[in-house]
Amino acid sequence: MVFSRYRILAVVMATVLVTACAPTMVRNVTDAPVVSNKASLTLDDVRVAITRAGTGLGWIMIEERPGLIKGTLKLRSHEAIVDVTYDTSAYSIQYADSTNLNYNESKGTIHKNYNGWIQNLENAIERELSALM
Repeated sequence: MVFSRYRILAVVMATVLVTACAPTMVRNVTDAPVVSNKASLTLDDVRVAITRAGTGLGWIMIEERPGLIKGTLKLRSHEAIVDVTYDTSAYSIQYADSTNLNYNESKGTIHKNYNGWIQNLENAIERELSALM
């Protein structure tokens, strides 16, 4: 009886470990609406909100050109790079590159933490946009 309990516990622990390390599908944000309290948004307003959102979370946000910000997040040995495209009506966050995140292009998978970072960035962008006056 004791042996079977340990066996069951070992199987459960192994399953948890495998699941925790399993890659997930890359999360991209496509054409999320720009929602703000400000009546007439400019491209610069959106840029400032996106930049502020990213830097507040530890992302390095560099404007490549009007309408495109390159975001880089470095955590320990991991690095995620995204392209944030935007205009006054919508923005998108697209995977660009990564280091040490087990990205598999053919399967479209990546380390599960990546998607949380993207969700946090999207939420922060929405907060910053809605705070514009």
